[in-house]
Amino acid sequence: MKAILALEDGRHFIGESFGATGEQSGEICFNTSMTGYQEILTDPSYRGQIVTMTYPHIGNYGVNSKDTESHTPHVRGFVIEELCEVPSNWRSEASLDSYLKDNNIIGIQGIDTRALTKHIREKGAMKAFLGTGEIDPSEAVEKAASSNSMLGADFVREVTTEESYHWDSDGKESRQWVLANPTTKPDEVDGKDHYLSLPEIKYNIVAYDFGVKRNILRCLKREGFDVTVVNARTKASDVLSMNPDGIFLSNGPGDPEALGDIHKEINLLLGKVPVFGICLGHQVLAHALGGKTYKLKFGHRGANQPVKDLRTGAVAITSQNHGFAVDSDSLPSNTEVTHINLNDDTVEGLRSTDHPTFCVQYHPEASPGPNDANYFFSEFAQLIDQSR
Repeated sequence: MKAILALEDGRHFIGESFGATGEQSGEICFNTSMTGYQEILTDPSYRGQIVTMTYPHIGNYGVNSKDTESHTPHVRGFVIEELCEVPSNWRSEASLDSYLKDNNIIGIQGIDTRALTKHIREKGAMKAFLGTGEIDPSEAVEKAASSNSMLGADFVREVTTEESYHWDSDGKESRQWVLANPTTKPDEVDGKDHYLSLPEIKYNIVAYDFGVKRNILRCLKREGFDVTVVNARTKASDVLSMNPDGIFLSNGPGDPEALGDIHKEINLLLGKVPVFGICLGHQVLAHALGGKTYKLKFGHRGANQPVKDLRTGAVAITSQNHGFAVDSDSLPSNTEVTHINLNDDTVEGLRSTDHPTFCVQYHPEASPGPNDANYFFSEFAQLIDQSR
């Protein structure tokens, strides 16, 4: 079946549909990762977006129930050059095509994703329409232009947990699987399934769920954190009544400026307990500290973004997914920029000089991507120890 991707500026692409049929609109963006399409599809931070993969061949290792970042896909649509219809991987449980059909996600293949990506880089992220069947291009462009903007969008309401919950009480979800080899110590592996044993619980923390990825929660658990996850609009007083050792602010979708009520609650937590934020959590924390955010031209989405630690000069290759950034000029004097993106000098990390508080724009949990920045979870633990 034919499919069409139309952009609000009049550009359109004709291809072949896969996955579900129908019509959908959202902000068009691109991701440069070569792997990890399942993690991308299920990352709540992509709520409201149509995602283009720049790597040409997608679906070759299928999908499975272990690599999902949430209980369902969150993208509005999926754009690729070529679909692999016969996945080949021992962990595969289904094809990408069937997975998208089961979750009512529209896909389009057979278009020039290189041309589309270059267009987004030149013109910027914009509203788009994706539909299947015979649709007039001018009608599709009009539907794209009349769809909702990402500016001012509060998608956190759609992805946050309704009820608080205790993450991975039995410890089975967070164990790290390893390939057994002669260097593996017997006391490090839990039974015959080659899972690394989890450390003892050292800290009790509360995680604000703005659209949290499961792999972030796994990384926290592996560092000795016992995690209670709460709704994004939980009052600061309710969180403090839980007597946490620290507070974590998660990733999530939408425009951080639209979350003014959340900024106020997070501000009330500053100085009370250590706070660590990632991605949207970083942007929310910047607002709580008195700063502002702005929309990037086409965002940072991929697993190859170079970030420099201004304190040490070290450079890490990082996994990123954000369309907004913190305005460094808006930050108060008691807030220090600790990391910058070497591609465009945008802010990638902050710390408060008055409170035990820090955050990063990128994803130290990777998934997909490199693990260069995984040390931030241990830094959070060290900050809690220093604050006791």
